[in-house]
Amino acid sequence: MALDVEMLTVGQIGENCFLFWPQGGDKLLIVDPGEEAERILAAVSATGATVEAILLTHCHFDHIGAVAPVARATGAPVYCPEIEVPVLADIMAYVPWEGFGPYESYEADEIVRGGETLELAGMEIEVVFTPGHSPGHVTYAVKGEPAIFSGDVLFQGSVGRVDLPGGDGPTLLASIGKLMDAYPEETVVHPGHMGLTTLGAERASNPFLGSLAR
Repeated sequence: MALDVEMLTVGQIGENCFLFWPQGGDKLLIVDPGEEAERILAAVSATGATVEAILLTHCHFDHIGAVAPVARATGAPVYCPEIEVPVLADIMAYVPWEGFGPYESYEADEIVRGGETLELAGMEIEVVFTPGHSPGHVTYAVKGEPAIFSGDVLFQGSVGRVDLPGGDGPTLLASIGKLMDAYPEETVVHPGHMGLTTLGAERASNPFLGSLAR
């Protein structure tokens, strides 16, 4: 199975929302619809596929600002990390800076904790608990494909910030190490910000991961 992936960089903070689906498939998944709901929905329409589910890596506002309108328009269930369900349910209470929003809150349809395998859109999606950037953060890995959707855990040449509530540096590094141990080096990292990379490239050259380098 090969994947089709579309990356939409949305909002003031340049958050990456992803659409992905098996090549030739008629159902797709959305990861982290952070902003610009109409643009995301237009991209969905252009694929000709229907949205089977909306997957959230974590509930910082720049990743969930368009959840409510996208869910309403598509009828797709929203999968949310269990620890962060209260944030999705009251988004504006957790926005740390002025000038963002307003965003419409949303009650999660399904919860994930890590350790599950979701069967969605003709794919098996492994849910990996990867806290550190936020308390409930998860990463979604496509079983049998070199692809993970890692939110704000790992970036091209950088890592997720740990200075927001619930962030923790050693926990974040442990989460990155967990991903590097679990998946091959050629695995493509689809991050919440910046460009695509691979686990191997980050292990080799990311200046924040000296302790994880081989």
